Amino acid sequence: MFSCVSPDRIKEDKAVNPDYDKAYEYIDAGKTDSSFFFFDKARQVFLDNKDSLGVAKCLVNMAITQKDQSDYFGAQETGLQAVSYMNVNNPKHHIYLSTNYNNLGVASSALGQYKSALSFYGLALKFSNDSSNTFSYQNNIALCYQNLRQYNKAIEIYNNLLEKTKESPKRYARVLSNLARAKWLQNSNYQSEAELLEAAAIREQENDLWGLNASYSHLTDYYTNSNTQIALLYAQKMHTVAREIKSVDDQIYALGKLVELTPSYDAKEYFREYQHLSDSIQQARAAAKNQFALIRYEVEKNKAENLRLEKENAEKQNRLIRQRVITGASIFLLVLVAGGGTLWYKRRKQRLELEAENKVKETQLHLSKKIHDVVANGIYRVMSEIEHNEEVDRDGVLDKLENMYHQSRDISHNVEQQTIIEVPYNEQLASLLKSFAADHRRVLIAGNDAEQWAEISKRIKEEVKHVLQELLVNMKKHSQAEQVVVRFEKSDQQLTIYYKDNGVGMPAEKSQGKGLANTVSRIESLGGKIIFVSEPGKGLDITTTIPL
Repeated sequence: MFSCVSPDRIKEDKAVNPDYDKAYEYIDAGKTDSSFFFFDKARQVFLDNKDSLGVAKCLVNMAITQKDQSDYFGAQETGLQAVSYMNVNNPKHHIYLSTNYNNLGVASSALGQYKSALSFYGLALKFSNDSSNTFSYQNNIALCYQNLRQYNKAIEIYNNLLEKTKESPKRYARVLSNLARAKWLQNSNYQSEAELLEAAAIREQENDLWGLNASYSHLTDYYTNSNTQIALLYAQKMHTVAREIKSVDDQIYALGKLVELTPSYDAKEYFREYQHLSDSIQQARAAAKNQFALIRYEVEKNKAENLRLEKENAEKQNRLIRQRVITGASIFLLVLVAGGGTLWYKRRKQRLELEAENKVKETQLHLSKKIHDVVANGIYRVMSEIEHNEEVDRDGVLDKLENMYHQSRDISHNVEQQTIIEVPYNEQLASLLKSFAADHRRVLIAGNDAEQWAEISKRIKEEVKHVLQELLVNMKKHSQAEQVVVRFEKSDQQLTIYYKDNGVGMPAEKSQGKGLANTVSRIESLGGKIIFVSEPGKGLDITTTIPL
């Protein structure tokens, strides 16, 4: 609202690929979901063509779209992914690096991560080669210091900028208003009224509506404790301008101030508008976040399908090559028949190799049968017990599964010189979650990168797997959900897991069930918390936080 404004998107005049240009057409038309989709498609084309800068440009634009739609965590994830495709030593990449780091700074500021935002703004400034962008980045850095209550640093930057902006009325007014606010925040007795009014007058003369919006906000805050009538006047002006520039966040802020400053008997209409607008924007942003996750899921799904087809084609080619090799070898051996003793040696060697291969196959067959008898049949028995018993003894089932685990481990210990390949944890999670997908049900996963789990303890990972399995089993049995979203985030030594479905919700009596009680107990044993939010018919939201 006050100065976190990112520069315009970067685009060349010449078309790079059709999907990339189509994405910009949708941006111009205000269709952010469509532009996001085509940027993601264009990214894959650039990736196939090994054009790393093209990939980076798509990711930067996708991150800006997510930030504009208030999907700040998604914007951070996409923006950081873009960095890996750019070269800091290539001057042609600097403008994209600068734009991307500024967008990361804006997203971090919106999440209250001001120290991270300072780092990102510093990098944006480092790679900036445009005076206008440099001014914005410095202003944003000052605002971060202001939010961190390091007012001396903020005031120093504002003073430096003020000397450089006298030729530009809009910039001068922007810095002057921010400087006056910073001084007032540092010292509540500081008389910033004249400076704030001067900045507002310049903005009004320049017809700078976004600037006026900020000035009216500053003036409202300044007068709130000293003259509520004047504060109310500026809150009304801010509300009018915010509606004119279609800034929903600023409308909500202005309405909040109007509710606070207006006498209670006159504030009801403002409160109704505030509540309606707040609910609407929250629903719209939640839908946008889910839409972005769904778009990424569909693109990744198509990519996986293409990779599967490529793998099948490669295997067919390998089989054909092997067949040709075998045919050639057979002809070669027939030619050597006349070699007498050489032929005997070759055939003897071939016989010994065949015996060794058959022995290996016999061992493998024996192990396969043993695993089937011990593990598969054991699992089937547990499945049958679960299917035919309405109340499941969770601890009993886990004990049986653990017993089968030890039996399967004993089998593996009997295999000499056998290499054990451990499936990465993120792939284990993905396999578990996707196993609950069906033709009528989608399971969407976000934030499940290998790096996410690198330094998380084995105990936490095992408990997370059990908890997610319990939640999804419960969803499959009771929720009638058509879409499930599971998202993982790790920040500030804390792991957060968001679960959401669009099912029938959780009845009050179900929340006391033994399975969910065990789930709560698991999280609490890790020192974490799990929060269930449900309204009948409106789905289920679960937020789980675990300290690391």
